Amino acid sequence: MQSLAVIGHLTRDVVAGGAPRIGGAPWYGGRALHALGQEAVLFAKCGEGDRARYQRRLATLGLPATLAVGGETTGFSFTYDADGTRTMHVDTVGEPWRTDEPQGLLLRRVEWLHVAPLLRSDFDVAALERLGLGRRLLLDAQGLVRVPEVGPLRLDANYDPDLLRHVAILKVAEEEAHVLMGTAEPESLAELGVPEIVLTLGAAGSVVIARGTTEHVPALPTDDAADPTGAGDAFSVAYLAARADGHAPASAARRATALVAALLMRR
Repeated sequence: MQSLAVIGHLTRDVVAGGAPRIGGAPWYGGRALHALGQEAVLFAKCGEGDRARYQRRLATLGLPATLAVGGETTGFSFTYDADGTRTMHVDTVGEPWRTDEPQGLLLRRVEWLHVAPLLRSDFDVAALERLGLGRRLLLDAQGLVRVPEVGPLRLDANYDPDLLRHVAILKVAEEEAHVLMGTAEPESLAELGVPEIVLTLGAAGSVVIARGTTEHVPALPTDDAADPTGAGDAFSVAYLAARADGHAPASAARRATALVAALLMRR
């Protein structure tokens, strides 16, 4: 197995008016990697006020973790409708990742990296260029379309196309595909120029677009009452772990689908 890592902000999430809780890809992706028994490294960032508490929470995952600190912790409030539709509000916007974070020595052995921005401002072109040097990046497309401003979450397509030059795999949710391309048709996403794209469609499964072909991967049954928060992060890290282990794209999507279903049933 080649070295795998996740990088992104931790969040302070308030779900349906409940108590604030930790979130973000290093947390949810780390939990999925722990469930897989996968060796990986976590690179996380949060505000100074949450440093000690979030450091302790990351330690429970049993994975090597580095926590960068600056500004405020990104915060979201959100609710889920009966059909699973999520309504989100941006409470605080975290400080972007700097081009010297994490330190180069920590990245040296990483060959597969899940880059998980929460908002468009999290990683700029220079940061992605550095992270992508000598390794394969899987980018979550929410970092292309989410506007970094406090208030109701807004999506638009005003991203810098140069970001995609450094991306090997793009994970796109259906809503994000509509924002980026005006449609969720797989053929349109291929126009983004990323070699490998995974379009996630919730209960309809996912579609893998790679090497000029598309393949649908059906979803598996889950507990409809389970909290789906973090399912996208779990899918992404499981997909990347399978690709790093030599699985073809469609096979990796099937493995990721199975993991997410298992995690949701457990919840």
